[in-house]
Amino acid sequence: MNKIDKETAVLLWSEAERINSPAFIGEDPVQFPRRFSDVRDIEIAALLSAIMAWGNRKMICRDIERLLQLMDGQPYAFMAEGAFRELPDDMNIHRTLFGRHLKHFLKGLREIYLKHGSLDAFSKNIESASKPLPSWFLAEEMQKVITEANGGEECSRCLPLNFSTTSLKRFNMALRWLVRDDGIVDMGVWNSIPKSKLYIPLDVHVGNVSRELGLLERKANDKKSVIELTDTLRTINPEDPCLFDYALFGIGIESNRL
Repeated sequence: MNKIDKETAVLLWSEAERINSPAFIGEDPVQFPRRFSDVRDIEIAALLSAIMAWGNRKMICRDIERLLQLMDGQPYAFMAEGAFRELPDDMNIHRTLFGRHLKHFLKGLREIYLKHGSLDAFSKNIESASKPLPSWFLAEEMQKVITEANGGEECSRCLPLNFSTTSLKRFNMALRWLVRDDGIVDMGVWNSIPKSKLYIPLDVHVGNVSRELGLLERKANDKKSVIELTDTLRTINPEDPCLFDYALFGIGIESNRL
């Protein structure tokens, strides 16, 4: 665990406050799950938006918008009624995500909803919060159900398979949206995992900024680095370490403009 000096701590707090504002929503994929009021729609929209959140932000938002339109603006009903079965296998959803991958994912997700009612309930029923790394545990348990629902066929397009090393960036981002409850950007609709047990969604930019600030020593953007970085951030905000995801994003944007 690295020590955060006073100057860096002040920077992190001030940047988090600046970026974590309603103005952030309009250009970020978080805008899509925020459209819904039913927790089931919110969960599915959050997962799909996070899964697609890689690449150019405008392209990401364009493709999520198209997918929600394809679902008639009702992601839960689209999944629960099995409408996804009609998707062409070769339909391009976003970059390397195709219809066959989405069908695989939603088929398994449907089984979770049929048995538990919501992903939050599933997370609670398998006691995710009691585990050392709740997000990895939850994602792996979801992947098991999804694989079983697809006759044992595995797919890593929507959820990874390498849980021992993956940074789980997109899933951790979806959990930030669902769990953090400050009422500004994140929605805070879940009760099964406390925000103190969230982990930073680590990508290349967040990793580079974290190393420049002395928050992260490891070179790889992997699971160990996520744990190292989040544990370091917990030293100044143990109850809500992922608040600083906003700060690292904001500092990264400013650095890219220089």
